Amino acid sequence: MQDVDKVINDYSGRSRIVLDYSLIVKDIVDSAKKPGFSARSWEPLAALVETSSFQRVGNFKEVMSWDEYIGFLTQWAPTAQWECSFKRITEHGNLVFLELEERSRVGEYSNVVNSVSVYEFSKADKIEHIDVYLQMELPPPEMLQSYEGVL
Repeated sequence: MQDVDKVINDYSGRSRIVLDYSLIVKDIVDSAKKPGFSARSWEPLAALVETSSFQRVGNFKEVMSWDEYIGFLTQWAPTAQWECSFKRITEHGNLVFLELEERSRVGEYSNVVNSVSVYEFSKADKIEHIDVYLQMELPPPEMLQSYEGVL
C-alpha cells in the first residue's frame, strides 16, 4: 500500500479525478479543526461533482444527495481524523473502482476498514454517483448516532 499522493501522478482521466477527490477530502478534514470551517469549505470537492444529480450510497445503504452529504461531512469532519492508503484503482467506461485502506478516529474510537468505492461519472466527467462498500468491525452504538435522521 502507498499514500495516494505518491501514486496520483501515475493516473489520468477519471481515475485521476477520483484520486484528487480523495486528497481533497483529506485536506478538508484536516482543516476542519481550524476556525472558519463550514459547509462552504467543501466547495473544492464540489468542483468535481455533478451536484444537482449527485447521489451517494454509504456504508449502511443510506442514500444522500449532495446537500445531505455535505451536511453529514460538515458534522463529522471537525471531530474526525481520516487518512487512507492506496491499494488499487480500475477505470471502465464511466465507472472508477477505488480500493483503499481507510483509517479514522472520532474521539476515542478508531478503526481501520478496507473500502471499495465505485464512482460513476456524468457525460461532463463529473462524479454523479458513489457506492461505498466496506469491510469493517461493527462500530460501537454511540458511533452510529451521527447517522440519526439519515438511516
